[in-house]
Amino acid sequence: MAKTTASRASSKSSAPEISVVVPVMNEAGNITPLVTAILEAFKGRRIEIIYVNDASTDGTADELSALKKTTPQLRVLTHSKRSGQSAALRSGILAATAPLIGTLDGDGQNLPEDLVRLEQDVHANRPGLVMAAGYRVNRQDGASKRYASIAARKIRRWMLRDDHPDTGCATKVFDREIYLRLPYFDHMHRFMAPLARRDGAKVLACPVGHAARTTGVSKYKTLDRLMVGISDILGVMWLIRRSPKKLDVKEMK
Repeated sequence: MAKTTASRASSKSSAPEISVVVPVMNEAGNITPLVTAILEAFKGRRIEIIYVNDASTDGTADELSALKKTTPQLRVLTHSKRSGQSAALRSGILAATAPLIGTLDGDGQNLPEDLVRLEQDVHANRPGLVMAAGYRVNRQDGASKRYASIAARKIRRWMLRDDHPDTGCATKVFDREIYLRLPYFDHMHRFMAPLARRDGAKVLACPVGHAARTTGVSKYKTLDRLMVGISDILGVMWLIRRSPKKLDVKEMK
């Protein structure tokens, strides 16, 4: 019995404090620099880094395989077919073993050091479930992409009453339990802040940095982003109107 108790205590003490989930599709060349930056940002901490390879066709799998041999914190999940960013995030978060999740895009434009600050913001706003959702300052994207984001933000604010300044920013830290409560659908990663708020979580808007892409190309087209966003907003409006009742649940002792 004593050995079992000691084993459980040891397992708990070695568990990661935070799981950093990074979805990628054809991001060869961006992977090693980002993993290195994540390890540096969380130096001395117990973390796991979960890369989800969404059926890449370039050298992404080879780069991840080579990196995994020298990086014990790295876990790699691979989709058998291309499923999109929301599906990749879901695979990573469901596989995560830490109670706290940090997310980044795999293109190297999000800064891992921002996750450390967002993690502090989460803990500073306890008790309860918290999501710290970044918004990018000094964005390094092209003009058309920035204007599309502005238009989408105005539409969202009008239709969803969502005042978060940058719901497209992947830099987030949140309780894993929040995600497990949310309804899953394709493109849901763009709506995590209002959906988390719908389920009673505290959502913080936190400024984060943004770097220029150094290799590879964006996977999103401007018109696609706008048109898909509008159809998704209608679905999220339906979900919010039918949000669960706010109840205090007590267990009988």
